[in-house]
Amino acid sequence: MEDLPVDTVLVRRLCAREESAFSLVLDRWSPGMLRLARSYVSTDESAAEVVQEAWLAVVEGLDRFEGRSSLRTWVYRILTNTAKRRGIREHRIVPTEKLESAISVDPRRFQADGDPFPGHWWEPPARWPESGALGSEVRELLIAALEELPERQRIVIALRDAEGWASDEVCELLDITAANQRVLLHRARAFVRGRLETYYTQEESS
Repeated sequence: MEDLPVDTVLVRRLCAREESAFSLVLDRWSPGMLRLARSYVSTDESAAEVVQEAWLAVVEGLDRFEGRSSLRTWVYRILTNTAKRRGIREHRIVPTEKLESAISVDPRRFQADGDPFPGHWWEPPARWPESGALGSEVRELLIAALEELPERQRIVIALRDAEGWASDEVCELLDITAANQRVLLHRARAFVRGRLETYYTQEESS
């Protein structure tokens, strides 16, 4: 896969309406944008429409891009704003603070920053799934859990754990401190893992 050029070059090519530049960013970023959008809206089709609408906004706004953040961060800000508006219309957005204290798993069950694998379980729950073995039912459970999270927790866990963004990139996107990002990520992971643990415990006992 072709590497993306530096932002200054990429923006210049995009502003010049260079088709190969648009194809490059569409191929590279659209899958992740679609996954993030899906956590805001009710269907895959709606998520695809959100991504399409976001890209149209990007094209229309390119001449106003000032480079205060990375181009990818700017594109994702447009995406999240678009997805949030659609989610509100679909009544899918949870009030921001509704689950702020709803940590379903004791934080002591996770490794802390100074431990070998920060954020991971000390002991995984029963029948923790092997990598790549998630069935459709579990994927639906994960989507449902993400939909219940407050907005910033949802974005942080989706970008960090699903898209592989670095913590500093997430901090830039959300304009938050590194410490705040760690708290949001831990709470989101705890909530989602709590949902999974309940599911697998029930499966084990059935």
